[in-house]
Amino acid sequence: MTQTPYYLTRPDGPADLFLFLGQSNMAGRGVTCLRFPQSAPACLPGAGWEFRAVSDPHRLYPATEPFGIWENRPGGIFEPGMKTGSMAVSFMNAYFQETRTPVIGISASKGGSAIREWQPGSPFLEDAFLRLRTAEGFFRSEGIAIRRRFVLWCQGETDGDLGTPPDIYEKDFLRMLDALLSSGIEHLFLIRIGRYNALPETGRGPEAPFPDYAPIRNAQERLALTCPKASMVSRLFAGMRAQGLMKDAFHYYQHAYNLVGADAGHHAGKYAMGRLS
Repeated sequence: MTQTPYYLTRPDGPADLFLFLGQSNMAGRGVTCLRFPQSAPACLPGAGWEFRAVSDPHRLYPATEPFGIWENRPGGIFEPGMKTGSMAVSFMNAYFQETRTPVIGISASKGGSAIREWQPGSPFLEDAFLRLRTAEGFFRSEGIAIRRRFVLWCQGETDGDLGTPPDIYEKDFLRMLDALLSSGIEHLFLIRIGRYNALPETGRGPEAPFPDYAPIRNAQERLALTCPKASMVSRLFAGMRAQGLMKDAFHYYQHAYNLVGADAGHHAGKYAMGRLS
């Protein structure tokens, strides 16, 4: 029987841990089409793994897309059948290219979630903490060294739709971040949401007003500027509609997720190496 190469079963040395948090554009709704046939990239050898804290918390899996497809916990983060392709693997590849340090990723994103649903004590954030604790126990038992612990965050479209006041969004974000830092997370990398992307498929008439995402986008910029524990690592979603890369009113083709993931991974990797403030 052919033995699986060691580098495919676990990192050969220390790894960096990433929680992939947010709503649907972090969870991944990527598909291909005739115009954009690009699929998600394969993970570079030794660059990334998925820890499946819910479905199989006893091993690591080489990272593949759709990332996190099996990670559904009733009463917590639960969206079976929704994840079709994310930015996770493209992020891991780019981060590894910058740092030469592999990533162990944990999927903990929920489509359609508002910032108020990511507060301490909420089902989604508590599930994310449970996934993190489960991972830490596994790493200790297996002797896997974790160098640094980060969050990659992309969320805010729902708050744009709800008209969440930006000051409330910022306060709730900081409350969530404080809880993450208390759990052992070192830093949060932020991917800014796109512009409001209503398309005819929404069924709204052309005269109907659409929610404006600018207040939430501006709040995210202020958070990245003023919070020393948060950094903006990609703004590329803003240009995707103009390029035809939206598959519906809110989500993107896989090619867009690949581009954003790579952009975020390179910037996060530069930060981790001390080359990005």
